Amino acid sequence: MRVLVDAHLPKRLSEFLSTHEIESKHTLELPKKNATPDSEIIQTADQEERIVISKDRDFLDNYILDGSPEKLLIVSTGNINNQNLIRLFKNNLETLKSLFEENSVIEINEEEIRVHY
Repeated sequence: MRVLVDAHLPKRLSEFLSTHEIESKHTLELPKKNATPDSEIIQTADQEERIVISKDRDFLDNYILDGSPEKLLIVSTGNINNQNLIRLFKNNLETLKSLFEENSVIEINEEEIRVHY
């Protein structure tokens, strides 16, 4: 599994994922860092076959209109501290991996994981 973590989420999440057999890149590692436009994030993710992980629902709108990014994980937790965010991913990582084998858009929050069709 390969992911690209958007600027709206901490680099700490990317680092956590990297320690759990996920090839993770954060927007801070891109040439324009956190100023990278959504279109370039999508292009990079699609070219590198990465799942975009973001809180920015604009990515969902783009997926609905254009079918890209090819894979997307929307984090809809609202304000959440880093510790709770990491815990949310730790508790649901295997489920997310499994869901992305057959689905393109998934949304996660503290109460549920929802597959968008």
